[in-house]
Amino acid sequence: MISAIVMIKADVHRIPEVAQEISEIDGIAEVYSVTGDVDLIAVAKVGQHEDFADVIADRLNKVEGVRDSQTHIAFRTYSSRDLGAAFAIGLDD
Repeated sequence: MISAIVMIKADVHRIPEVAQEISEIDGIAEVYSVTGDVDLIAVAKVGQHEDFADVIADRLNKVEGVRDSQTHIAFRTYSSRDLGAAFAIGLDD
């Protein structure tokens, strides 16, 4: 899977509705309501780069109340679970 983090500016009066609609799009794994320069952050996960066009450009950006978005495609994913597994390689008892 290929992941992208989408920073979303939304109409302030529709943030909960926008978040809910975005969370129902196939290819969106999670949506967070956040503080700062953006209102929402969505995590998109797709099988091919071309699928981002459908998920983000054709669907997410057309949700009523989305004012602007900025997409960051992930090159590599790190997590404590992955790091623990990597350090455990070859440590069979």
